[in-house]
Amino acid sequence: MNSTVSENQKNVAAAMHLSTFAKFIFPFGNFIAPLLLWTFNKEQAFVDENGKQALNFQLSIFIYTLLIGLISLPFVLIFAADFITLIDTIDTTVGEISMHNIKSLSGYIIVIFIAAILLFGLFVFELYAVISATMAASKGYLYKYPLSISFIKTTSQPQEIETE
Repeated sequence: MNSTVSENQKNVAAAMHLSTFAKFIFPFGNFIAPLLLWTFNKEQAFVDENGKQALNFQLSIFIYTLLIGLISLPFVLIFAADFITLIDTIDTTVGEISMHNIKSLSGYIIVIFIAAILLFGLFVFELYAVISATMAASKGYLYKYPLSISFIKTTSQPQEIETE
C-alpha cells in the first residue's frame, strides 16, 4: 500500500473511477462526472493521475464502441439494400418458421449477433477494468487501464507518484 497518499485522496480517486458508471444515469455521465472530480482535485498528484487514467479509458471505450459500429455499418447497409425482401419475409413468416425464412434473415441475424457479442464483451471488459481501478485507488495504488489510449498524457511509471 502506498502510505504517502492520504485517505481523502484515495477516496476521491476511487470515487472518480466509480463515477464513470454515471453513464447509466445520464448521457455522457462517464465523461462529465470524473471530469468534474478531476478538475476540482487535480492539484493532488495521485488524484490527478487517476483522473487522467479514468478519462483516457472512457474515451478509449467510446472509440472502441464507435469502431464496432463503423465496422458493422457496411454489412448493415448491404443487407439494408434488401430491406423490402426483409419486410416481406417478416410479414409472411408471422406464425410460421421455415428453413427458407431463416436463410433469408440469416445475414441480419449474424451481423446483429456479432455486433452484440463485441459490445457485450466491451461492456464486461469495462466493468472489470473500472472495478479493478477503483479497488487499486482505494488502496493507494495507481491503476493503468489495459487497452487505454493516452489522450491526456500520464506518467509512464504509475507507482512512483509521491504526495506530501
